Amino acid sequence: MKRFLFAALGGTAAGILLTTQVAGPLIAQENARNTTVYEQLDLFGDVFERIRTYYVEDVDEAELIEAAINGMLTSLDPHSSYLPPQDYDSMQEQTRGEFGGLGIEVTQEEGFVKVITPMDGTPADEAGVEAGDFITHVDGTSLLGLTLSEAVELMRGEIGSEIVITVVREGEDEPFDITIVRDVIRMTAVRHRLEGNTAVLRVATFSEQTYTNLRDGLEQMIEEVGGIENLEGVVLDLRNNPGGLLTQAIRVADAFMEQGEIVSTRGRDPADGERYNATPGDLIDGLPLVVLINGGSASASEIVAGALQDHSRAVVVGTNSFGKGSVQSVMPVQGDGAMRLTTSLYYTPSGRSIQALGVSPDILVEQRDIGEIETNGRPQRTEATLRGALSNSTLTDDEREQLEQEQAEAQAALELRAEDYQLAYAIDILRGLNALRPR
Repeated sequence: MKRFLFAALGGTAAGILLTTQVAGPLIAQENARNTTVYEQLDLFGDVFERIRTYYVEDVDEAELIEAAINGMLTSLDPHSSYLPPQDYDSMQEQTRGEFGGLGIEVTQEEGFVKVITPMDGTPADEAGVEAGDFITHVDGTSLLGLTLSEAVELMRGEIGSEIVITVVREGEDEPFDITIVRDVIRMTAVRHRLEGNTAVLRVATFSEQTYTNLRDGLEQMIEEVGGIENLEGVVLDLRNNPGGLLTQAIRVADAFMEQGEIVSTRGRDPADGERYNATPGDLIDGLPLVVLINGGSASASEIVAGALQDHSRAVVVGTNSFGKGSVQSVMPVQGDGAMRLTTSLYYTPSGRSIQALGVSPDILVEQRDIGEIETNGRPQRTEATLRGALSNSTLTDDEREQLEQEQAEAQAALELRAEDYQLAYAIDILRGLNALRPR
């Protein structure tokens, strides 16, 4: 009995000693850390007071503190920032699908403002701004050294007013100016059209309207072709789509999936991770699907492309996407503003991180200039063009009509190839996949 008691006492004593040895240094480290933080806050207060007292001009104290907050956030990554009340209101308007401005999505890269993408049908798009452009000046004022928020503020202005941006573009020897007239940006989230019996869904952004626009447009096209059995497939065009709402990206991917993970997010604490799964129901009943992406496809559009690619639900065509795989949480703060803080990263169903890598297409297809593709070349030499060739008298009127229709479709495909090479390529793939389907 005494042995057990001594053993217990010995164990207790050892436990106390071990706890002291471990907890002591941890408490000391935490105290030292807190002391350092308080010293840094004292330093901030000291600098703030000296600026107020000795700076050559009077300063707006609220603006000074706001700049300090924004500097703290922007030092973390290009997407974390402080949103003053006006900017917060603008962001909410943008997610609703209507706002004022130029119509470009921008980021900051090594101190320069880089265009992620011009939005479809906006003043910037019509003026010729391209994804990948670097904006160096606004109305002659250099943007170098400004925060992204400050640069964006310079680009804002009254609707109908003119702005001149100076652009550096890869492949151009010298910077050049682009004049843009500011306007109200009314985003049509999804545009749809038929190319023959192929449905083309052009998703410009992921706003609150996106899934509804996509579903309604798809239903309309299915009705136009006389039922889903007459539809060859769908091209989901995500080129130059800068992203938007995560919830809408999930719904769009889910629209073409029956089951499986769509995307997961992982933050600093593994317990805070989220997984989003598809629900039963494919809007096109498993018909072939091609997704178009390029360097302007970012964030939410990469989630959709990555999910459909990983589940082998779609063939992804185009060029590598932008690579914005981080999640920003918008947190309202005092004074009607908000802070946008990067809180986690996106991962595709196979566990790939999108961040800084993007989504690689299954088939790499560069866009080609209109001038590179001839639509009216030398007439093709065939048996029918030979002088005195026998005609085919076996064709019925219906077969002759079908032949003429096929020739017209071939000509339309040739013209589309000159207009939009990547889209034409995607439709060709879709038709090839459709030809392999059991009838």
